[in-house]
Amino acid sequence: MTTDKRKHIKNIKILLLVTAGILLNMLGDFLTAKFGIPFYFDTIGTIVVAAMSGYVPGAFVALATNLIAGISDPTNAYYSILNVLIALYTSYFFFDFYLRGSFPKRFFDILRYILVLSIIGGVYGSFISWFVFGPADSGLTYTLSSFFDTRFKTGAFLGDTLASFVIDFIDKSISVTIALLIFRLFPKEKAIEYDFVTWKQKPLETQELDRFSKLSMKTSLRTKVSLLISLACISIAVIIATIALKLFRDYALDQHIGIASELAKAAADEIDGSKVDEFIEKGSAAEGYDETEKRLYRLKAISADVEYLYVYRITEEGCYVVFDLDTAELEGEEPGTLIDFDESFSADLPLLLAGKEIEPVISNDKYGWLLTVYQPVYDGGRCVCYVGVDVAMQDLKVYNQDFMLKLTSLGLGFFMLILSFSLWLAKFHIIFPVNTIAEAAGGFAYHSEEERGQNVEELKSLEIKTGDEVENLYQAVLKTTETSMQYYEEMQAKSVALTKLQTGLLIVLADIVENRDESTGNHVKKTAAYVEIILKALRKKGYYTDLITDDYISDSVRSAPLHDIGKISIPDAILNKPGKLSPEEFEIMKTHTLAGENIIEKAKQTLDNADYFGEAKNLAMYHHEKWNGTGYPRGLSGEDIPLSARVMAVADVFDALVSKRIYKPAMPFEQAMGIIQKDAGTHFDPKVAEVFIESIDEVREVADRFDLEFNYDA
Repeated sequence: MTTDKRKHIKNIKILLLVTAGILLNMLGDFLTAKFGIPFYFDTIGTIVVAAMSGYVPGAFVALATNLIAGISDPTNAYYSILNVLIALYTSYFFFDFYLRGSFPKRFFDILRYILVLSIIGGVYGSFISWFVFGPADSGLTYTLSSFFDTRFKTGAFLGDTLASFVIDFIDKSISVTIALLIFRLFPKEKAIEYDFVTWKQKPLETQELDRFSKLSMKTSLRTKVSLLISLACISIAVIIATIALKLFRDYALDQHIGIASELAKAAADEIDGSKVDEFIEKGSAAEGYDETEKRLYRLKAISADVEYLYVYRITEEGCYVVFDLDTAELEGEEPGTLIDFDESFSADLPLLLAGKEIEPVISNDKYGWLLTVYQPVYDGGRCVCYVGVDVAMQDLKVYNQDFMLKLTSLGLGFFMLILSFSLWLAKFHIIFPVNTIAEAAGGFAYHSEEERGQNVEELKSLEIKTGDEVENLYQAVLKTTETSMQYYEEMQAKSVALTKLQTGLLIVLADIVENRDESTGNHVKKTAAYVEIILKALRKKGYYTDLITDDYISDSVRSAPLHDIGKISIPDAILNKPGKLSPEEFEIMKTHTLAGENIIEKAKQTLDNADYFGEAKNLAMYHHEKWNGTGYPRGLSGEDIPLSARVMAVADVFDALVSKRIYKPAMPFEQAMGIIQKDAGTHFDPKVAEVFIESIDEVREVADRFDLEFNYDA
């Protein structure tokens, strides 16, 4: 099956899972409503989808469920954000289990998960319910809240919150149990086939996915993307919410003005302007007064938003009551009563006295927050009074709060969905590709040649195909890395060749010196082998580990053949004398250490890229120093003598003992070993002598192999 076909099948599976999740939520909501169950069961599908497919499909199922349920019950819109949060936390909780290809089984893991869902749905949900609907006045929530208040004196708010938490805990326990049973329908190895990912590169393994997901940096790209998207969404949401609220308030206000204006006009049509004087003077005793008042009451009853309806004649002395309808809270004034003019209308008084129409007035005084519309009543073209209709604005405030809460909940729900989708998109199109590029290319300069080659191959295998600047970056990094690798290999080859040439020239020089000394035989080769044995044994034993590295061993072994390079300055008569040297001759022989230092120092200045010259100088200068300070040429003691020289001291003396010279026969191997052991702590570094003696088998093998062909490039 091709990769594209597998992706197509997977997308279909995810779509079916999302659809099933929405239907499962709706089924739970339907059953609880139909049978009057005091729970919800409308998040089972959300839990299943978020756990199996991730936070984007989970958030989509949560939001879609609330939108669909909101068609029949608009209050569902208030709780959109809660269900989206449940989806996001579910995805977070199940992520570690997803990495292991399974679902949680431990009781305390599941209990912790249920508690968090109960806090989201119960506690936060209770805040919303209290804000929108006020204290619970019926049902299981009211019963439990009353119990808590009676038993523990919690008060209505805390009692409602605790009751909501308990109910939601039971609801989520049942919902999670059902979700876990559904999970069992999927084989363990199939549990991660519904993950909502779109790789734009070679898919990461489980361990890699976990590592890159938890990768922390000072300010990660994920954090920057999250902040950028959040700021953009919040800014847009605030602007849209402000505009929407303004439009809603204006619309609601226009609706109120329309209701009041239409009612005022209808009431004005019911009043006979020619009888207004009689109505003021006689009240209900005037002909037609009671019938007119009844019609006004019927008009007022048309709209529950109308708080007051009255008819006044406005004069400079004040307002004369023509009609003043009673309300449940306030009894109307009698006809003919003179009342003070309301200060809220003081700016409009000249127009009212002139019988003109005025704009609606909003006031907030002892009668409450009201919108007032005045409609003139005419008699033969002359304004004889005004019909006043007051609409309560408190309802408008409630409408605004209700609208704002719905807008906020839905807006936050969509915000979380958009943020989740954006982060998901950034993760697989930017973050993972960039991190894997950095991971594959980052080790290029710091590993062995083999590992560098592996890094290049790993970089090639990523196959990043985002189709944007990230892919361009990948191709540029890949090309640069391949080119750098080629240059590096060429430089390495040239460096190795140059080092071999330098070493070879110096070894030739050492051989010339060796050939002048007729007694040394294979001395330089054997001593180099002993040096390597001793240094490796020291490191294995744990001695001088801060100094003995691979490079140190290599430099010391390669330098060993040069330890007697200074003998080139010693006359043949002294160098090859068959008998014991005189004191004067011995003093001349001792100068080979200083001459060796001088020769290597000059070579070091000429060939400054040969790193081992530092140890070559130490070996040539100090290999005749003794641990107790009685050696030459400086009389150094203890660890003041360079380690490589202390090692060479053992190797040099031992080889001199077991080798035949023109002035002496070869000493038996065991006897020579005894001398090394005896002189440990006086002539030799005791630790160096110790490991040399413990390496007796390796030393014997070298001593017996006179035709040793030692590789100086080790």
